[in-house]
Amino acid sequence: MSKILIRGARVLGGEAQDVLIDGETIAGVGTNLPAGDATVVEAEGRILLPGLVDLHTHLREPGREDSETVLTGTRAAASGGFTAVFAMANTFPVADTAGVVEQVYRLGQEHGYCDVQPIGAVTVGLEGRKLAELGAMHESAAGVTVFSDDGKCVDDAVIMRRALEYVKAFGGVVAQHAQEPRLTEGAQMNEGVVSAELGLGGWPAVAEESIIARDVLLAEHVGSRVHICHLSTAGSVEIVRWAKSRGIDVTAEVTPHHLLLTDELVRSYNPVYKVNPPLRTERDVMALREALADGTIDIVATDHAPHPHEDKDCEWAAAAMGMVGLETALSVVQHTMVDTGLLDWAGVADRMSFAPARIGRATGHGRPVSAGEPANLTLVDPAYRGAVDPAGFASRSRNTPYEGRELPGRVTHTFLRGRATLMDGKLA
Repeated sequence: MSKILIRGARVLGGEAQDVLIDGETIAGVGTNLPAGDATVVEAEGRILLPGLVDLHTHLREPGREDSETVLTGTRAAASGGFTAVFAMANTFPVADTAGVVEQVYRLGQEHGYCDVQPIGAVTVGLEGRKLAELGAMHESAAGVTVFSDDGKCVDDAVIMRRALEYVKAFGGVVAQHAQEPRLTEGAQMNEGVVSAELGLGGWPAVAEESIIARDVLLAEHVGSRVHICHLSTAGSVEIVRWAKSRGIDVTAEVTPHHLLLTDELVRSYNPVYKVNPPLRTERDVMALREALADGTIDIVATDHAPHPHEDKDCEWAAAAMGMVGLETALSVVQHTMVDTGLLDWAGVADRMSFAPARIGRATGHGRPVSAGEPANLTLVDPAYRGAVDPAGFASRSRNTPYEGRELPGRVTHTFLRGRATLMDGKLA
């Protein structure tokens, strides 16, 4: 299809308009645009957003293709309305060299369901002892701009400082997994009333907050950019808010599951609720929602963490940490932020497209829905209501905490540079 006319969509939740796609770009936006020889997508009542961008995805390839591959992960991304994802470095081998990041980048290009931007490791082997080849990864075909040891914290302050200094030279950013390792030894869930009653090892909020406090001060000292992964506590919100008030170049993300779920769910001992960082309290959830609404938290990122059945269908202590999230992210954000009146759809476009693209330097993504821009678009039916059925997921894994839960909204169409990757809810 060289031409597509999206008719009557509410662009960013505003007035109904027509959007004409011609080739890879948006040719026109207005009312009563002539269809001509274009394929028409009737979109009355639907929301048209710029293609979503996920700054925190685990695609698992290379090395854990039993959990996910670049192909299945990007198919899941397209199903969820994403046109670009940033793939975390904790693969096997670790993405700590130009060769590995280029492999992941080229697999994304080959499969074509969304753009894949690899994230490079900060340290060799994620071991926290020696800086990885940051410059070589940036200069590679993958053009890496974001670096993270996600899954592990860069807990050595000197290593973190050196990484911030290094990436400053080319405008990169270090994305920190804020978890003080000594404070979380043996931790199984959030430290609080529920952990005490269940007798599970507690994961204190200060283990996250202390690293964030240190790193925003390091970023200020160096004059570099730091990004906080999956922020999860009310105290972390206050530290980031304070840092931004001082002019420190810090950004932060929150996951959909931390906007909705609490540690009360762990009473079921169902390992589907085991995640890093852990589910926190209702007070934390409310603080995260408010911070996302007021811009203290910049973006929503899925932390899509697929695991095979055997890694979750076991006793709590032995289970892997993580949840899949690409295919449910927008629905959770609609439920927690839009339907509650905390964000409008323009705000969703900012937190899930414009801002993550800006933080990650994702060229061509997070662009306005206007003539001349790349046709990276997502069409959403906000009136839809349905129970989550993981059997229908495009992801190779099924470890969703939302199975059977009714959530609003459904992505019906996704366009990557004018080509439909999802059409009428079905992958192209």
